[in-house]
Amino acid sequence: MGAILPLVFFAASFRKKEVPLDFYINEDTALLRRIARWAVDVVVTIALAWFLVYGFCGQVRISGNSMQPLLEASDVVLVNRLAYDLGKPKRYDVVVFGSEDRKNNVKRVIGLPGETVQIIGGLVYIDGAPLEDESGLGQVSLAGRAGSPITLGEDEYFLLGDNRDSSEDSRFANVGNVKADQIQGKVWLRILPILKLGFL
Repeated sequence: MGAILPLVFFAASFRKKEVPLDFYINEDTALLRRIARWAVDVVVTIALAWFLVYGFCGQVRISGNSMQPLLEASDVVLVNRLAYDLGKPKRYDVVVFGSEDRKNNVKRVIGLPGETVQIIGGLVYIDGAPLEDESGLGQVSLAGRAGSPITLGEDEYFLLGDNRDSSEDSRFANVGNVKADQIQGKVWLRILPILKLGFL
């Protein structure tokens, strides 16, 4: 009898240390729940991003080289359609606007409403003073219609391409002064090519 009691106590203590089968089931269930929550979060995030991009932004593929070196032909950019519902275009903003041929064009804002723009000796003048172009793209070899002073209306903008020698912009009559209601939004992000992904 004395030899049996120690065995009973040993067996009882061993059973206390055993891990219940329910523990494994609960752990597996918890893992599955975490995976399910993660999957739902990913789906919701993607859906929200898609809604924001396609609901409030537009996607434009760049054609031509008029915005080099900032943008190359075939680059794909996103356009903030709400930017000018909440404010007005600023000088040096890169914008998308619709032309008479119904094509979307991408240019940079140079002249603002009420200003007088003229190109003299390769330099852009605003209200008689040379424009301090922070982008270093101030030289314009062909003045076009801006060889004479152009006074912008209260809802008009003067736009130029960054590649001034290869850009059809406000210097030419077929584009001319761009009205505020032609401007569709502000270019803010390049999404393709993926190696050049980034804000503009």
